[in-house]
Amino acid sequence: MTTTLDAPAPAAPQPRHRAANRLTWLLKQRETGIAVAFVALLVVTTAVNPNFLFSTDGWRDLTLTPAILVCLAIGQAMVIVTRNVDLSVGSTLGLTAYLAGRLFLDTGLPVIVVVLIAVAAGAVLGLINGVLVAFAKVPALVITLGTLYIYRGIMLEWAGSDRINASDIPPGLLDFGTGSFLFIPNLAWISFALLAAAIYLMRSTRVGREFYAIGSDPAAATLYGLRDKRRVLQAFATSGALAGLAGILYVSRYGTISSGVGQGIELEAVGAAVVGGVAIFGGSGTVLGAALGAYLLTTINRALPVLGIPDFWQQAVVGALIIGAIVLDRYFARRQHDKLLAEREES
Repeated sequence: MTTTLDAPAPAAPQPRHRAANRLTWLLKQRETGIAVAFVALLVVTTAVNPNFLFSTDGWRDLTLTPAILVCLAIGQAMVIVTRNVDLSVGSTLGLTAYLAGRLFLDTGLPVIVVVLIAVAAGAVLGLINGVLVAFAKVPALVITLGTLYIYRGIMLEWAGSDRINASDIPPGLLDFGTGSFLFIPNLAWISFALLAAAIYLMRSTRVGREFYAIGSDPAAATLYGLRDKRRVLQAFATSGALAGLAGILYVSRYGTISSGVGQGIELEAVGAAVVGGVAIFGGSGTVLGAALGAYLLTTINRALPVLGIPDFWQQAVVGALIIGAIVLDRYFARRQHDKLLAEREES
């Protein structure tokens, strides 16, 4: 009689090994480095001045100040992932904020209607960028630099020296912009909700996957049959819509609107995305990283004066972070490329 011995089943992964693998994976993520830098900055600054964090105003500023920039950084990340950039978001924010203010002042429309109009107007301005980039085949840097000045010029012609004051804005909107829920400002909750929706879009939908595919290799994406032009339009329209919403958030927080609203914030949005690990050459990065980058940059701007660092060095630190993030991204991209070549040669 013959006895057949079954081969022993492979041992199940030990919980300790699974935990170690998860920890290793987590430590390799760019977002982890940004989060660690953010926490370290908080710890050091709070040690110097406990009121930086452990005070009503300190906690409020920590969570409220980045909210508008987070909205812009999310849209910017989507555009950059597709191997483009949108430099017009600051002008779009300013133009939609002033549009909302005029609608409140001149028409008395309900708040929700004005919000929808501002978001739609932002989407249209973003769509104009997308059409020019996708169909005219002009680099996005050139197109959006041009529309930055065009949109700002329209606002300057429209607004002139006019200023819309808080007394012209519905009190309910101002109360919402300065209010909080569970000790977290309402505007921060809005940015959290947008971030959650954007994470789902980029990770779990066909749209998000095609954004990454187009940014990684546009020619291959076209050959594969991906709707590259449509996705570029969607990315720019989304960025514009988020800039329009950011304009509403600006109105609700500050109440005062002039022709200078939003100037320069487009570079902060690009910086937040790049520092957060979004590759400036497209194809990689996350909206979560862009949001963390926004938190890090705004906290740096608040922390460095507390640490006694002059204004010049504040700007220099931000610039160094952006350059460092780009260099690091190119280093890892080159390393991955060399690794793939080595594996191909071995096989």
